[in-house]
Amino acid sequence: MRLLEDLSQRWQLEDPEERWTISNVTWAQYEGLLDQLGDSLAYRVNYLDGVLEVVAPSRRHETGKTRIGTLLEIYFLETDVEYFLMGSTTFRKAANQVGIEPDESYCLGTEKEFPDLVIEVIVTSGGSDRLERFRRLGIQEVWFWQSDRFLIYRLRDDTATEFSQASGYELIHQSELLPDLDVNLLSECVQNPNPLAAAKAFRHAIFTMSSGRQV
Repeated sequence: MRLLEDLSQRWQLEDPEERWTISNVTWAQYEGLLDQLGDSLAYRVNYLDGVLEVVAPSRRHETGKTRIGTLLEIYFLETDVEYFLMGSTTFRKAANQVGIEPDESYCLGTEKEFPDLVIEVIVTSGGSDRLERFRRLGIQEVWFWQSDRFLIYRLRDDTATEFSQASGYELIHQSELLPDLDVNLLSECVQNPNPLAAAKAFRHAIFTMSSGRQV
C-alpha cells in the first residue's frame, strides 16, 4: 500500500497540473487574453466577477477527459441520442461577468447557444465551488470526474435554501438528461487502463442492455 502511495505522489510530481488565479481583471482584459491565446489547446481560461483562472492541464487530466468523451459518444451513437459536440469551446456572457472553457460539453436534442451538459475533470482539488460559473450560463447538468467517480449536479432553483451552498445545483445519483445511462458502468470503463478494451466493453454492455429492453 505504501508503495502505491509513493508511486501516486511521484506521478503527480512528474505530471503536474498548473493553475494560476488573478484577481481584479476587467472583462476587456479577459477578452484580450482570449484573443492572444487564439485556438491554443495548452490552456483553459475561466472568468468570474473579475477573477481569472488559467489552467495548464496535465496529461492525466487530458487522458481522463478524452476517455469520458469517447465513451459518451459511443453511448449517444448506440442509443440514438441526438447530440452536438461543443468540446472545450469558450462560452461567455459579458452581462453575467462569466466565461468558461469546459473539458467536454454537449447540446442534446438541438444545438443551443450554451451546452446542456458539461464535463469537468478534477485532478487536484475543487469542484462544487466552480458551479457558480455554470449557473450563470444556465448549464443544466455538470459532471465532475474526481477521485475515480462521477459527481453529477443538476441545476435547480438557486433561490432555494437547500441548494444555495451549491449555487442552485443539486447533487444527484443519476443523470436526468441521460436517465438510461449506467453511471457505474461508465465509471468502471473510464478507469480501465486499456482504452480499446474499455470502449468495446462499454459498447457491448450498452447493446446487451438495449436488447434486453426490446425483448
